[in-house]
Formats: sequence, C-alpha cells, structure tokens
Amino acid sequence: MIHIVFNQVEVDLLQQVTTLDETLQGPVVQIRDDFAVGPLAGLDTEEGWLARLDWWRGLSKGSPYPEDQVGSFDDRRTVAALKAQLTAEPEEQLWIWMGQNQHDVTGYYWLIPQLKEFQGRVMVLYLNNLPFINEKGLIFYPSWLWEIRPAEFLKAKKLARPVTLSEFEIDPDEWNKLVQENSLVRMLEGGKKIAGRDVTFYDDEILKNLTGEWQKATRVLSNTLNRMKIKTGDIFIMWRLKELVAAGKVQSEGDVDKDWKSFDVRLAGKKETAEENSAATTPL
Repeated sequence: MIHIVFNQVEVDLLQQVTTLDETLQGPVVQIRDDFAVGPLAGLDTEEGWLARLDWWRGLSKGSPYPEDQVGSFDDRRTVAALKAQLTAEPEEQLWIWMGQNQHDVTGYYWLIPQLKEFQGRVMVLYLNNLPFINEKGLIFYPSWLWEIRPAEFLKAKKLARPVTLSEFEIDPDEWNKLVQENSLVRMLEGGKKIAGRDVTFYDDEILKNLTGEWQKATRVLSNTLNRMKIKTGDIFIMWRLKELVAAGKVQSEGDVDKDWKSFDVRLAGKKETAEENSAATTPL
C-alpha cells in the first residue's frame, strides 16, 4: 500500500506507525500544497497553476523559507507518479489519511478526481468525530493526524474503506464548486462540507494578539498560531498581518518589506504612553 498524507509532520508519523504494524508497511507520500487558501481557478491548466504559484511567491516574500521553495515541488507530478505505480502494480492500494480540518479535506477534493480509474483500490481513512486517547490517558477528539499517538493508529486502520463509486462521482463536483467560488479562504463546516470565507477570516485572530504596546511581528505570529482554534499556515497569517498594516488597522515600526524579524507592530489608534508623549514634547 501507499499512504497519502497532507502535512509534512505526518510523513514521519505514518512512518513510525508502519514500524509498529507490518501490515501497514509502505511508502508515505505527501500532497504539499494547502488548497484551503489561495486561488483555485484553472489549476488544470498551466496558466492557472502558475498563477497560484505566483500568489504563493507574493505571500512568501520576507519569510524565513528559501526563496525557491515555491515551485520546488509539484503535486501534479506526485500524482502522476502515483498513478504510474498503481498502473504498473495492479495489486497496489492507495490509502488516503485525513484529519477533520479544511487543509486535509480540500487536499482530498483536489486529489480524488484524478484517481477515478482506480476505483476499488483507493482507500480513505477520515478520522472525523472519533475519540482517541492522549498521552495523559484522556479521551479527546483530534482535528489533525499529528495530534494522535502512533500506537493509536493501529486501531484507526480498521476504519479504512474504499472510496465508493458514488463518491468518485460526487466529490469532484464539490471540488468544482470550490473552484467556481474561488474564495481565498475555505473552512470545514462539518463532515466533508467545505465553504468559502472572506480573505479577512483570520484577521480577528491576529488582532486578538495585538495591544497598544509594541511587539515583534514574529511574536504576534507565534501567539496567533498557537492560540487560534482553526489553524492555517504561518505564511498566510503573516501576509494578513502585513495587510492589516497596509489597511491602517495595525501600526508598524521598522521595515515591513524586509523580513519577518525586521518590524514591530501594535494596534492602531491607541493613545501614546506618557513616556512617548514626554519624548515627543521634550525640546532638544
């Protein structure tokens, strides 16, 4: 079998799982793009695909990631290689692992229309609304695969089922709806239902972590990522923070266009502190 996941940390996780159960042994492949954000129009064309890459490049400016990261991988080639392997090895199965979050589910919707010819050999494990035991021995309901201990996956494997012919007919329609809607943010509303949201969806989460005091932008980013209940990536959140600066809702100090560590931020419209007033009025 070949395992499919949608997050880098889950590649290592599934590899640990396969060492615990020899019946699960097989390579782990990641679909790397985050289809829960960004433009989706025309991804079946080279022009549309390049437009999405350009969008990611714009967001990635100043990030700590390598400048050539965008475009360094191509999920289309990953899928082409998977299909070639499934064609060459008729006994091979594909196991798609999904957590209950918009990132995994939108990745599934992008992937599934490309696998219809292998109906009966494509399995799905959607771990939604399922209880697991955490490290403290308590029951919890994970949203992401990486929240689950490797040993807990051994019982999760019993949930594997073939993607049905009906799903191969209906799920591509769901993807087409997302493409036509082409919102820049997508949320999971329950089950496998994805709905578009305004690009400002995460702005309130960022603003919650700002005060009238100056903070490093990277600190605001870290606090936002750690505290937000509905997760998204750091590149998207930092882009939204910069957009809030451009909109005048957040004040900045330093070079916003340089790198993430080169500027501080605070809420706009806050009264200056007594020290700042004093510094502004004291004659030279």
